[in-house]
Amino acid sequence: MTSNGIHTIDTGFVRPQFDAAYLLVHQRHAAFIDCGTNHSVHRLLAALAAAGLDASEVDWLILTHVHLDHAGGAGELMARLPNASLVVHPRGARHMADPSQLWAGATAVYGEEVMQQAYGRLRPVPAERIVEAPDGHFVDLQGRRLRCLDTPGHAKHHMAIYDEQANVCFTGDTFGLSYREFDTRQGPFILPTTTPVQFDPQALHASIGRLLALKPDAMYLTHFGRVEQVEQLAHKLHELIDAMVVIALDARGSSDRHARLVHELTQLYAAHTAEHGWHGDREALVHWLGTDIELNAQGLGVWLDTLGT
Repeated sequence: MTSNGIHTIDTGFVRPQFDAAYLLVHQRHAAFIDCGTNHSVHRLLAALAAAGLDASEVDWLILTHVHLDHAGGAGELMARLPNASLVVHPRGARHMADPSQLWAGATAVYGEEVMQQAYGRLRPVPAERIVEAPDGHFVDLQGRRLRCLDTPGHAKHHMAIYDEQANVCFTGDTFGLSYREFDTRQGPFILPTTTPVQFDPQALHASIGRLLALKPDAMYLTHFGRVEQVEQLAHKLHELIDAMVVIALDARGSSDRHARLVHELTQLYAAHTAEHGWHGDREALVHWLGTDIELNAQGLGVWLDTLGT
């Protein structure tokens, strides 16, 4: 589906309609926002060709943040875009020029074999092709202004991109996750993501509020796609962030803290999806949200550790 020259690309990571990148086309030039993994590059180039453009007509690759499901393929993609510059939060720039720390950190969690299979070896981006985007930085796509907004809470190196012409935001993970499997007559379901290691509930509340203050017509999420009803969804995100914080604080000091977090998050999401009119059972819920429940539990645990005793 295309609106205002915005093309949604399914990167193919994990499963269909799980991980999106976006292609913006304006005046026969283009920008990608996020890029998935190395294995996604052929999909992005195919989308570009389907839009009638050549790789030489891509001016920008803009990253919301450097988590590998958003940015793992940046080096491989940039190698195929001869005239493009990469735009990234100042805190993430060094990881694009030298991704060894990103690779080492993820490999310590998942192992070398899984990393190679899921992401492929990370390729550095030449430093001279990297543009650091502090808060308020504008990317010019042939006169179309894309404003970069510092939006911490999920990660300190996170930014959202506000497309002034389309009046929409590309939110990465700041505006949560909304999988199409949970759509009902009430619209999309949404939940926050507290993936380790930089969850900050106060900052995330503020970042969501900042995006909402722009009064956008829609949000474009990496996970997954365009969502409207933004005020209603923002209210739900604030509600769930607070509920997740309560769950975390209640589990603080428990000997089985992680297991308790997983159980309570599952209970929370089951209640809210049922309230939303989704009729799947517990097994289906864990099928679609199991990985996110695990990662959210880990992220809340890391956040609790930052609070100390």
